[in-house]
Amino acid sequence: MTNKLFWEDPYQTHLTTTVSEVAGDLVMLESTIFFAQSGGQESDAGTIAGLPVLAASKEGLEISYQLPLHHRLRVGQLVEVEIDWLRRELLMRLHFAAEIVLELVYRKFPGIEKIGAHIGSEKARIDFVAEENFNTHIPELESDANELIQRDLTIISEFSDEGSERRYWQIEGFSKVPCGGTHMRSTAEVGEIRLNRRNPGKGKERIEVRLG
Repeated sequence: MTNKLFWEDPYQTHLTTTVSEVAGDLVMLESTIFFAQSGGQESDAGTIAGLPVLAASKEGLEISYQLPLHHRLRVGQLVEVEIDWLRRELLMRLHFAAEIVLELVYRKFPGIEKIGAHIGSEKARIDFVAEENFNTHIPELESDANELIQRDLTIISEFSDEGSERRYWQIEGFSKVPCGGTHMRSTAEVGEIRLNRRNPGKGKERIEVRLG
């Protein structure tokens, strides 16, 4: 099982590790700082042994990385892993911004159903089953989210079950939520956010989250 260091230190951008398995263009590592798409959060971007990672996939507790076919990496080989920090930072900020907004929506609309979410480096979105138009609620949700962010609250991110790699984030006095993404240490790192409402279809509402 790959040792996932992106949970221990989501600010780490370089790592020397060992290739544990090779299957054609797919490579697995003993340890990794390279997050693979999961829970709606997109994968990191970066390189392994100077080669671009074309895709990162998580299946069960394992992560594999697709490299160009000519990679020539071998099991047991030491390699340097590097991630694009700007992208990681944007993903973390938008991810946690979306988490805060989601919790505020749950409080405002008890019992509402979330039916989808996606976290990219330019924006995040959350989709709900809802008959009510969210337009009139967006200003209050945005204000409440930014007020919480500006309070510079500590974000705890830990295992709830280490064997199955189940994790959660927690802000004391606000919420505790199951989540296996990468999280910064403080809400202040998110920065100011902006919210927009979209209608993805009949009986559905979407909130888009952007930074700044």
